[in-house]
Amino acid sequence: MKKKWVIPMVLTAAMITTPVGTSAHGATVTGVKQTEQQVQKLKANQLNVPVFVTAKDLQNNGQTDARFLLDSNKKTLNMKNSNFNVKETKKDKLGMKHVTLQQTINGVPVEGSEVIVHYGKDGQVNTLNGYYNRAARHDDISVKPSISKDQALDTAKKSVSAPSALPYDPTVKLVVYPYKGKNYLAYKTNVNFLGKNPGNWYVYVNAKNGNVIDKVNTIMDLGQYKKASGSGFGVLVEHRNLHISHKNIPDDGVGTLFFLNDISHENLDGIRTYDFNNQWSGQFPGELYSDKDAAFHDKYDRAAVDAHYNSEKVYEYYMEEHNRNSIDGEGMAIISTVHFGKNFNNAFWNGKQMTYGDGDGDFFIPLSAGLDVAAHEMTHGVTTHTAGLHYRNQSGALNESFSDIFGALVDKEDWEVGEEIMGDEAVASGRTSLRSLSNPNKYKVSADYVPYGDGSGTYPSHMDQFYDLPLALDNGGVHINSSIFNHAAYLIGTEIGKDKLGQIYYRALVHYLTPTSNFSDARRAVVQSATDLYGANSTEVQACIEGFDEVGITK
Repeated sequence: MKKKWVIPMVLTAAMITTPVGTSAHGATVTGVKQTEQQVQKLKANQLNVPVFVTAKDLQNNGQTDARFLLDSNKKTLNMKNSNFNVKETKKDKLGMKHVTLQQTINGVPVEGSEVIVHYGKDGQVNTLNGYYNRAARHDDISVKPSISKDQALDTAKKSVSAPSALPYDPTVKLVVYPYKGKNYLAYKTNVNFLGKNPGNWYVYVNAKNGNVIDKVNTIMDLGQYKKASGSGFGVLVEHRNLHISHKNIPDDGVGTLFFLNDISHENLDGIRTYDFNNQWSGQFPGELYSDKDAAFHDKYDRAAVDAHYNSEKVYEYYMEEHNRNSIDGEGMAIISTVHFGKNFNNAFWNGKQMTYGDGDGDFFIPLSAGLDVAAHEMTHGVTTHTAGLHYRNQSGALNESFSDIFGALVDKEDWEVGEEIMGDEAVASGRTSLRSLSNPNKYKVSADYVPYGDGSGTYPSHMDQFYDLPLALDNGGVHINSSIFNHAAYLIGTEIGKDKLGQIYYRALVHYLTPTSNFSDARRAVVQSATDLYGANSTEVQACIEGFDEVGITK
């Protein structure tokens, strides 16, 4: 009798629109007095307004000061009572400059409200995109908290049942947080912990009364050392040549030890692989993986060998294809932990590093075996350090999709994700990969999700099959609905090739997307990136347009 698998959640607007006829406070429409409910609905429609304009619609489009550009176009952009501060300025390989501005209210950042001004090589503005919180007004929001940061953190920890011992120091930051039609002054807290249900929780605590407004788990599933060379066998018994290091420890009775610690890359803080010894909790990231010689040939070593080897391959892809030095672009250490928990059917990025379970042997084998799995998790890190896509609903589905897409780009053999980590029983039941970019419909979703879709019960490949899931299920569909955007990438990639697809999608992720971008925003970002790289009338731009049209992602 075949098993019925419950699939683990692994790896884990064209022009400005303005509500017609609204007054400054949304109180009347075409002169008719509104009910309080209608007023609140109007205000809610202004909490996260998309902005996308081209240079021809802007005044002073030769202005190099992005803040002045916004100020001089407030009427065009329908921006009132708001300030924007420069958050980041980047230049790309085309010579273009991208200035990200963060909206603030009385000096406090507005969560999710960022605008990017894109300048051409000539210093002229090309486009402006992002999101603006029109309902966040200086005179409506007091930024003086009534509770302390410590009180907020204590509330946050209790709300997610965090253990007393945390592997990383929690953070607390005061923000203006839009939620369910209202702007709140809130403490944005981050609490990160391990266990059978690891969490990288962002908890928003009301800074006035201490209540929890919202919370989201953003675990994204899936002395002196000297350089040395080593080798080992991976999970599937492939021979791997490894960059490692060794260290002599005097008077310890051991002598020289060899470590999965790659220090061979210039301007990179190392590629390091750690062992968690099948524990659920402890000091993260664990013990730096070591052996008495340079040959990591024991069966227990195999998960670590693959994690170490695959991490370097993904690092090389981003450096060679996109001139990106590590996950943060600035040479941060690439850290992986293997042997996490017992029979753990998952891999995740926790905001700081990659972690791999050994699988249960039936559905999954050790998850570090997959090059595309490593690329998926490391791309979550790239997303964290670039677009910062919020891990829920459509922005979260984009977060997952970009990880799947780059997994398929790094592992160039096919358009599947996770084909190398499936256990024998899963394969025997027909589950030969985790997800498919080429044919998403071939796999079933969990029965809990079926009522929220079109009834087919499969991963969707078109917006007609979109799953309108509540946040309690898959954070609003981050793994499920990602397959629609995945399929568009497959359609585009088969027309223009994986190399060009990678250039276009990397540019969109790094330079155009903002934390609350949705599918339509991402379409525009991809098309604009293709335009930047290959020209407005190019085959590449047309392929992008047709690919998104085919899956129902429209402007």
